[in-house]
Amino acid sequence: MKYAIIAAGEGSRLAAEGVAEPKPLVKLNGEPLVDRLIRIFMDNGASHIVVICNNLTTLVTQHLEQILHEGLGGRPVPLRYVIKSTPSSMHSFYELSSMLADQPFIMTTVDTIFREDEFSQYVSAFKSTVEKGCADGLMGVTDYVDDEKPLYVHTDESLAIDGFLDSNNPPCKYISGGIYGLMPKAILTLNDCIDRGESRMRNFQRALIRDGLKLNAYAFSKVLDIDHVSDIAKAEHFLQDMKQE
Repeated sequence: MKYAIIAAGEGSRLAAEGVAEPKPLVKLNGEPLVDRLIRIFMDNGASHIVVICNNLTTLVTQHLEQILHEGLGGRPVPLRYVIKSTPSSMHSFYELSSMLADQPFIMTTVDTIFREDEFSQYVSAFKSTVEKGCADGLMGVTDYVDDEKPLYVHTDESLAIDGFLDSNNPPCKYISGGIYGLMPKAILTLNDCIDRGESRMRNFQRALIRDGLKLNAYAFSKVLDIDHVSDIAKAEHFLQDMKQE
């Protein structure tokens, strides 16, 4: 299974609140965000992990280079990375897309925080989706809303997705968790979005529906992201509580 991490954001809100590290290196309970995802992906059968980071700091590049040559915790990592600043997450995805076009893949942003056991179950569900050919994508969603501008996901009773909405109208049970399991054909839609001058991942997701791709939702109990200093403590408590269960 291929995995991708979008880590090209500047983390400007964290920096404005006094966080010195670039977002991919912000630590949760002592573990950098990018390391956490790489570790989890390796635990879930990663054959390749591709990462994009921006060219505004050398710290992330140096960190990834160290992982490439030394592994993570002594564990070799099949890592490739791209250094480029982009105007949006969708453009970051585009920069990685040539390395993802030959097989199904799972992608997320570097600050996406979820339960590891639920993620493993999600990976199994996506592999089953691929084997059965019953959908073109499996999108991680949650009914936990803690986002400044959530993307609402409208589904039918079978969790087939029929819309991505900026407002909760019509009422939706779920919002996007920023976890994308996609078949390679989705990259054709991505290329069309770039050619049309579109941006933002939510517009790409809408385009998938518009192009007739079949997407299903997979519910996580809770998904967090790290935009503010207060989110760091919230995520640490979430992960600590998870370990104590």
